[in-house]
Parts: sequence; C-alpha cells; structure tokens
Amino acid sequence: MFEKISIHTPRQFVPTDLNPGDCSSLEPLFDQLEKQLAAASDAAQLELAILSWEELSAALAEEGSKRYIAMTCQTEDKAAESAYLEFVEKIEPEEKQRNFRLAKALTEHPHRSNLNAGRYEVFTRDTALEVELFRSENVALETETAKLGQQYQKVIGGLTVKFDGKEQTLVQMGRYLEETDRARRQEAWELVANRRLAEAEKIDGQLDELAGLRNQMSENAGFSNYRDYAHQRRGRFDYSPADCIAFQDAIEQEMVPLLRELHDERRNALDIDSVKPWDTTTDPQGRPPLKPFKDVSDLIARSQSIFNHLDGELAGWFQTMQKLDLLDLANRKGKAPGGYQCSLDEARLPFIFMNSVGVQRDVETLLHEAGHAFHAMASQDEPLHSYRHAPIEFCEVASMAMELLGGEYLEEFYDEEAVRRARIAHLEGIVFVFPWIATVDAFQHWLYLNPGHSVADRDAAWSDLMNRFGGNVDWGGHEQAKAKFWHKQLHIFLHPFYYVEYGIAQLGALQVWANSKEDRSKALADYKAALALGGSRPLPELFDRCNIRFDLSRGTVAPMADLLRRELAALKN
Repeated sequence: MFEKISIHTPRQFVPTDLNPGDCSSLEPLFDQLEKQLAAASDAAQLELAILSWEELSAALAEEGSKRYIAMTCQTEDKAAESAYLEFVEKIEPEEKQRNFRLAKALTEHPHRSNLNAGRYEVFTRDTALEVELFRSENVALETETAKLGQQYQKVIGGLTVKFDGKEQTLVQMGRYLEETDRARRQEAWELVANRRLAEAEKIDGQLDELAGLRNQMSENAGFSNYRDYAHQRRGRFDYSPADCIAFQDAIEQEMVPLLRELHDERRNALDIDSVKPWDTTTDPQGRPPLKPFKDVSDLIARSQSIFNHLDGELAGWFQTMQKLDLLDLANRKGKAPGGYQCSLDEARLPFIFMNSVGVQRDVETLLHEAGHAFHAMASQDEPLHSYRHAPIEFCEVASMAMELLGGEYLEEFYDEEAVRRARIAHLEGIVFVFPWIATVDAFQHWLYLNPGHSVADRDAAWSDLMNRFGGNVDWGGHEQAKAKFWHKQLHIFLHPFYYVEYGIAQLGALQVWANSKEDRSKALADYKAALALGGSRPLPELFDRCNIRFDLSRGTVAPMADLLRRELAALKN
C-alpha cells in the first residue's frame, strides 16, 4: 500500500531517511527545533523555525495515518494492529510532550508579535490554546482512550450474522432494509439489533472506561466537566455550548416537524399502522431497492463521470487518486466500520476508506468523502501543515456540499425515474440526519454533565432524546434496542463531541446548494476558493468566502427546512 506516492515538497529540515516510528530518531530533531526557536533573533528566523516544526509534524502525521489506514483496512491483521498501537503508545505521547514545549516557547517568544498578523493569526491562536490546556498527566490518558477506541472498532468491525444462508457483516445487512418484503426487513433488522445487544455489556463497559478517563482529563485541566473542556479543546472559538443547545432547539422546532411529516407520508404510502425502525429506508411505493452499480470499479467509473460534468479540476483530482491507489471502497469481514478520508500529510494527498455494498447510500458516501479529498487537494500548496487542515465545521461543508452538487448528475447511475427516487432519498436523508445529530450531541452533553450516572440512567436519557427528536418511529416491543441504539455511533467512542459539526456543516452545504440554484458557476467557484484556504483563516471567514452564513440559530435553520420541504414536494409531484 502507498508504493506509488511520494513526498509533495522535498524536506528541508527532516532527514530524508528519518524513521518516524523510532523515538530515538525524533528526539534530536525536537531538540534542534527548540534551539532554532530560541535562537530566532527576528520574525523571519522565527518563521523559518515554524516551517521546520510544521515539516516534522507532517512527517509524523503521515506515518500515523498510514498505520491507522492499515489497521482499519484489516482489523484482524495483528501486525497492523501492533504497528498502530505502537505509534499511539510511544510516538504520539512523545510528540505531544515535545509539541507543548515548542508551543510554549513560541507563545513566550519576544518576536511572536512581529510575525505577520494576517498570516499567523490562526497558528498563534491555536498554539496558545495548546499551551493553556496541555497537562502532561493527560498524555497517558489520551493514549488509553485511543486504545479503547481501537478496541471498540475491533468489536464492531468483527460482528457478523447468519442471513440468507451466509455469514454477513452488519454493514452488509443494511441492504436488506431497502427490500419491499416487510417481514424480511424486520427479520434482518432484529437480527442485527440482537447481535449488537449481545455485545451491549462489553460496549457499555468500554464507554464507562472512556468517560472515566475523559472526566479525569477535564479535572486535570481545571474544568468542572468534560463537556466544557472538550468544547475548548476542539478549538471552538466561534460558538459556545449554549449555541449548541440553541441549535438542538432549532432542529426540534424546524426539522423535527418535517421529519414527522415524512414519517406520516411513509406510513400512509406503505399502508401500515405505524412506522417501525425497519420501515425507514425501504421505498414507500414498494419498488425494489435502487441498484446504482455492480461493483466497486463501476462505482468509481460512474462517480468519475459525475466529476467530469461538474468541474475539470475536480475530475482530475479524482483520477489522480485512482492512479495512486488511494481508494479502498469495498466492504469485507474484518474491515472497520464506517467511512473516512484520511490525509497523507507529506504527500499532501487524500485516501478514501468506505464500506460499499451496492446501495444508493454508497454513492452519497463516495461523493461525501470525495469532497473531503478535494479539500485536501485544493490546499496542497499551503506550506504550513496545520493550515492544510480546516476546522471540522468547514471540512464537512466541503463533503456535504459535494453530495448535493454531485447529486445533480445522478443520471450517470440511473434512468430518469430512478434519479428522482435517489434525490428524494438523499434529501429525506438530510432531514433525517439533523434530528439524529441533535440526539447524539444532546446525549453527549448529558453524558458528561452527569458523570455519576448508571447504565440504566444512560439508557433512559438516550430513550428520552429519541422520543424528542426521533419523529414518528414506533419502537414498541424493541425498547432495549432503542435504549442501546447509540452503540452504533462510533463518534461517541472515538471522537467525543465531534458530531454537532455535521449539523453546522449541513446548514452550510445546503446554503452552497441554494446558491448553486441561483448561479452554479459562481457557487462552485466560491466553494473551491474557500477550500483552497484550508484552515488558514478563522471559521466564520471560511464560511464567508464560500458565500454562506455561519450561524446556528433558528433564523438559519428555518429557511433550509423550507428549502428541503419545497424541493421534496417538487420531486414528488
């Protein structure tokens, strides 16, 4: 894997033969960086020291990415697992300690204020936050949370059930929920739900351990709870926990009513007494599931055609990924769940990982991850490693907007009627996801504001939130599966409080799409220009360059709910 890629820009500071997995090789480089920072006698020399630091950061980040990719591509590969854990346990803790020392030296440097303010505003702000929040005792705790997260992935990735006479992963079972035979859908859904429930005690135990470690981290840093610590740790300079709660309320007021409307439509169309969990993704007209592609090569070829229609530069970037073998898209046993785009930071190239099984959601997922990949490609020429990564709230605008922009060319996969079905499914999926995002975010607020809770308390809190945000789905007879439904959301385990960003970004992506309906070429130009900024500007400025509003209030949510309602009505009539 990765034999075809090479470093984007020749190293100036890091030795070409560096072994990034060897602590003894890294120590003298960090020592040298500290000396270079201390010796900087003016802003120009300080900037050179920063560039050296960022070059080393990129080399280490790429090594970590490669090991993570190898581990998730095959969770049963003991060598890959060992290599990943070695990096997590040995390299990352050392890097965090040394980066703190460098950040402290920069923050206290007499020439820091002489750096170009426009250029280094975000970098110096972020390093100052690192100094403020760093606690050496938290390094070991972070290592333990990473290891527990890897174990969660291993448990979930290894779950299978026997259905249709063969062993199938839980991801593969998702396709059966699109079938028209209701009894068969129920059987498939219950089989998966019961398989997860069989591991519930283990998964609850993992969460208990993770929450305990995280609560200790926040206490070490002087915070009264992990929610507030995590919010600040994620560099949320531009919105507060109170804004997140207001966003949850806006979703309840504007998106949940639309969700209920869609559930009622579905109930009537299916001619059933109530919508059960296995009724939410089947075609309400009783048509067979959409079959967008035959295999992964077909998925790639048809997606390439979409990008060819959309923009020549984007199309070229996707071709580059194919040539360099930077796509692993097929589901298989032992592969970690979910999908992601991971950057190879020295090559300045993206890698896409997903679990395709031949359903419409796979098309949306590839468009989504391609949006992330295009973000990485657009900011390739940015010298600072840190600036080649934007805040998550805008990273997800890149991906979600690509779902909507690329979705205008679904005729590459379907005939006219199937295109209409696929677009309805996608837009309804956006309606469905806003309340789910609010549920997950509100649950994490509750989880870490109530550190002494029991498993039963947690089940009840989640069930209450499902009642608040879940629309008109009837969980009668499956209350235990409902109470544990959050077990499938890996962000709660791996990336705490990394979920509200999806809702913020979806608001932004809908605005990009709305702009494209007015002037497609300008909307795409604004989108690409914003991607090219990477993370070099504060979050509101990235939104502004994309010609969209950064705002979590009902005043922004309501027009987007209206847009979705109108578009769905037009497609259905």
